Amino acid sequence: MKNITLAIFILFISYAFALNSKSSNPALDFLNSLSIEQKEKALLPFGHITRQEWHFLPGAMWPRAGIHLFELDQNQIALLFDLLKNNLSETGYDKTMKIIDLENVLAEMSGDTDFRDPEKYSIAFYGNPEKDNAWAWSFEGHHVSLNFTIVNGKVTIAPRFMGASPAIIQEGHRKGEKTLGQEEGLGLILINSLSDEQVQKAIFQKESFFDIVTSNATEVGPLSKVGIKISDLNDKQQNILWDLLDEYLSTMPTELAEQRMENLKTEELNDIRFGWAGSTQLGKPHYYRIQGKTFLVEFDNTQSNANHIHLVWRDFDGDFGRDLIAEHYKNLKH
Repeated sequence: MKNITLAIFILFISYAFALNSKSSNPALDFLNSLSIEQKEKALLPFGHITRQEWHFLPGAMWPRAGIHLFELDQNQIALLFDLLKNNLSETGYDKTMKIIDLENVLAEMSGDTDFRDPEKYSIAFYGNPEKDNAWAWSFEGHHVSLNFTIVNGKVTIAPRFMGASPAIIQEGHRKGEKTLGQEEGLGLILINSLSDEQVQKAIFQKESFFDIVTSNATEVGPLSKVGIKISDLNDKQQNILWDLLDEYLSTMPTELAEQRMENLKTEELNDIRFGWAGSTQLGKPHYYRIQGKTFLVEFDNTQSNANHIHLVWRDFDGDFGRDLIAEHYKNLKH
């Protein structure tokens, strides 16, 4: 799959989806397509230590559990991406495909096709989806970490990390193409809509952070309460902030996204803050965070002359399904 263009890749995968669209359990379809040796790599115990380990570094820099794309045939790759498409929104799936395809751009820029390899993404299952009430799976590689936990049919997707390098392609026939532009653009629109008084509350640091503050921590808690409260924004500014949060939630299937947005507006409205660090201009290093009672969003575009985006959604109690798992075991005791 090296040097394959995104357009050709999507055409192939779309054809495969058509062949597999009648499936009701894409996870089992993928697992059942694996050989015994492949399944030994892909299927791990639910309590395995790597279930809560994650990173956004390139595959050549960070060994990952599970089975990699380069170990799969075309039919198995099609089934894997069918699984992804069934567990993400169309928006989330498209962003994931664009991020993977940027490995080809980086390979062309650097000439290093081994380090910049779109086949070095992996999938790992924890627990058996055919018989276990609690199981999980992850899809991960450079600038993508998607962690799904399923407990008694309830699904959580956290942490969710995405990145883009280059965020804007600077040369070649794809010059000007943007990835994760909405998350950056809406943030810039919001910070630049604030009055001088509001800016004094929102900007908590003159210099941008080099990276997201929480990095690849297994578990995170609330950061310091910096930035401007949503209640200190006018109606137009609040709508921009909701649109920004919706962009992050839009990675998930519609039903899950709508449920979470409803919870934010009814249970966390007074706790949400928007904080900014660094420049307020596109092309210069900047960082923002949105924090509520139960969640944290971080965005930075600092590296590579502010053309390298990292963003993440963390749930303080719900990362890796901790809240669902705790509820599950509590009910078992009763």
